[in-house]
Amino acid sequence: MKEIRKELLEELLGDEGLLKALQKALMERAFGAELTVHLGYEKGDPGGRGSGNNRNGHGRKLVLTESGSVEVAVPRDRNASFEPQLVRKGQSRLPGFDEKAISLYARGMTQREIKGHLEELYAISVSPDLISRVSDAVIEEVKAWQNRPLDPIYPVIFFEALRVKIRDEGTVRNKAVYLAIGIRLDGTKEILGLWIEQSEGAKFWLRVTNELKARGIKDCLIAVVDGLKGGEAQRCAPRRRSTRSSPRPRSRPASSI
Repeated sequence: MKEIRKELLEELLGDEGLLKALQKALMERAFGAELTVHLGYEKGDPGGRGSGNNRNGHGRKLVLTESGSVEVAVPRDRNASFEPQLVRKGQSRLPGFDEKAISLYARGMTQREIKGHLEELYAISVSPDLISRVSDAVIEEVKAWQNRPLDPIYPVIFFEALRVKIRDEGTVRNKAVYLAIGIRLDGTKEILGLWIEQSEGAKFWLRVTNELKARGIKDCLIAVVDGLKGGEAQRCAPRRRSTRSSPRPRSRPASSI
């Protein structure tokens, strides 16, 4: 069981991991918000007609994070005057993005914490309007992902914990991010959800399992809740069987996987 869990976490955070799609979506939403600020009007806004500049497709860029490379689409403007701020021209690395992407997608992040994450990622002086626009775009992307429908059946669901650094009122704190990884009927894997919670227990896991049910899950055959306090007490589906291979809570830093 431990080998299976290790393989799943490597698939989450590895070079071809499940996290890549989330990282790509976050970066592209941020780039789109940046271009909106640069042009001064939203995409599709008739007020942009005759403005002297408009959107002009996308280019491709390879961005390197701690877990590998992510190919992203970077929007362009017709006057070629737009320069992305999150990943600037000539820049290829985005340090710290792995942990921040995981925590941004997790339920439990406040708008203030999301804004703080984005300010750290930009790492330069940018306008409050740009940060506000990017925050709004990222929150919209995150909420859509958090509430997306799930498959009715997952033969196996793994529950795990990672530790990430989150800035809270000017102080960086280590917090646990709990995640659920489902194995579909065809054998492919999916990140079902991410949650940040100060303390785990039966009430927290009841909330998690009720959320997964509300998003469409009707049955899971095996729920692996290795070392997560209170997880064994909850049912994720009518025919669920819980397994535990460790009596003590465990988590691991995202950067160490």
